[in-house]
Amino acid sequence: MNFIVSSSYMFQKLQVLGGIINNSNTLAILDNFLFELDSNELKVSASDLESTITAKIEVQSESSGSFAIPAKTLLETLKTFVEQPLTFTVTDKNTIEISYQGGKSELAYINPEDFPNTVEIEDSSSTQILADTLASAISNTIFATGNDSLRPVMNGVFFQFLENDVRFVGTDAHKLVKYTRTDIQNERPTEFIMPKKPLNLLKSVLAGSEEDVNIEYNETNAKFSFEDFELTCRLIDGKYPNYEAVIPNENPNKLIIDRVQFLNTVKRISIFANKTTHQIKLKMSGAELKISAQDLDYSNSGEERLDCEYHGDDMEIGFNSRFLIEMLNNMNSKDIQLAMSLPNRAGLLTPVDGLEDGEHVIMLVMPVMLGN
Repeated sequence: MNFIVSSSYMFQKLQVLGGIINNSNTLAILDNFLFELDSNELKVSASDLESTITAKIEVQSESSGSFAIPAKTLLETLKTFVEQPLTFTVTDKNTIEISYQGGKSELAYINPEDFPNTVEIEDSSSTQILADTLASAISNTIFATGNDSLRPVMNGVFFQFLENDVRFVGTDAHKLVKYTRTDIQNERPTEFIMPKKPLNLLKSVLAGSEEDVNIEYNETNAKFSFEDFELTCRLIDGKYPNYEAVIPNENPNKLIIDRVQFLNTVKRISIFANKTTHQIKLKMSGAELKISAQDLDYSNSGEERLDCEYHGDDMEIGFNSRFLIEMLNNMNSKDIQLAMSLPNRAGLLTPVDGLEDGEHVIMLVMPVMLGN
């Protein structure tokens, strides 16, 4: 059994698959790529048991067969080649010989029978989303998810397919992001929670692509099919919290300010904040915003004044600077709006500009109670 393939083309595909492999696995087979050859089509798979990703690679061959090959060693080898054809040959010494211009190398292969079988999505529903749209949805929400093993439903992104829109939600109980697309309709409303690891892999692959992603899902698993890739993963089991209940409806106090200027000021002032609470104080009065912080333990303090557009009552409110910085870093707009009601109620960050038609983003950040 042998085949010929472009070195750079293969490396590009396998580098994506390598993102699913854990640094340490309890099963040795999971350190390997599964190669399945059928004439001119090579199917390569990688898995961590929870998720499996497969790529189809065009090759020159008249053979068929399968084997598992160490992923890390193969990726390190492919990375060193300039563009050239590589010939893979299964030898009678239970090795894979890779022949290239000026040399050859051999890798021991493993029996592929122990490789996990890809889960079939039975009784599934499906929908289609533009790849770049899905990448944007993931980027806007995944940073807000939690890492609490006691609340696993908060460790993923909530996909909610409604009749007239699609919503993606991430929260860790301190911050929440709701990303909505009103330009996508669905015949069958449904919802599920996607784990972070496969989402991070999808985000990196899909960004900038104008292809459609087909999503199949049932109560336990989801499959994403796009271009030459398929990713199947187990969903997070559980009921997602009622996120709408924590988003305040009446927010009469509205601050509009340049995002980058606001972000840089918060970064500077946060240096002088208490290292435990990371608390900064926003004081809004007229057309002026005062941002301040102090750390009484070390007699550190900082304060800056910014021009802004503010409509509402004069007020002071405290926030965790890390959450604000994270949210502002994940926005692309020139100006943002911070809408508030009371100092003990959540603030809502929304972009003023830079959104596509049908795209809506709301970021909620819980306040930190100010001391006297």
